[in-house]
Amino acid sequence: MKLAGGCHCGAIRYEVSGEAMHHALCHCTDCRRAAGAPMVGWAAFADGAVTVTQGSPVTYASSEHGRRQFCGACGTGLFYMNAVNLPGIIDIQSSTLDDPAALPAQVHIQTAERLAWMEDAHTLPAFARYPGPPPG
Repeated sequence: MKLAGGCHCGAIRYEVSGEAMHHALCHCTDCRRAAGAPMVGWAAFADGAVTVTQGSPVTYASSEHGRRQFCGACGTGLFYMNAVNLPGIIDIQSSTLDDPAALPAQVHIQTAERLAWMEDAHTLPAFARYPGPPPG
């Protein structure tokens, strides 16, 4: 499998070759805060499978061993590495793929930290496009 992706502004581009080890939706507080989202999709690949083809991501030490990489221009989170807990693995924020639908998520992780309202989020009303201003 060969995939490509990048940040929101286009300054960072990357390519991935090989098969994903897994694709998980992470609900941990650390990921939620870093992304500003209720969960983050992470696709795990062997460290050598990812090649940055354009630009240079900024590295942030988000914990003692965790390293997050993001675009310094637009702030898009891209990669996560942890040499102690995940040796030889690079996680890609899966929504930064050009075709995120090509790699369906397989599991929810860190659900002990999941926001309570996310458990029933699939039951909320849904709109194909932004429905306009809220009533009232």
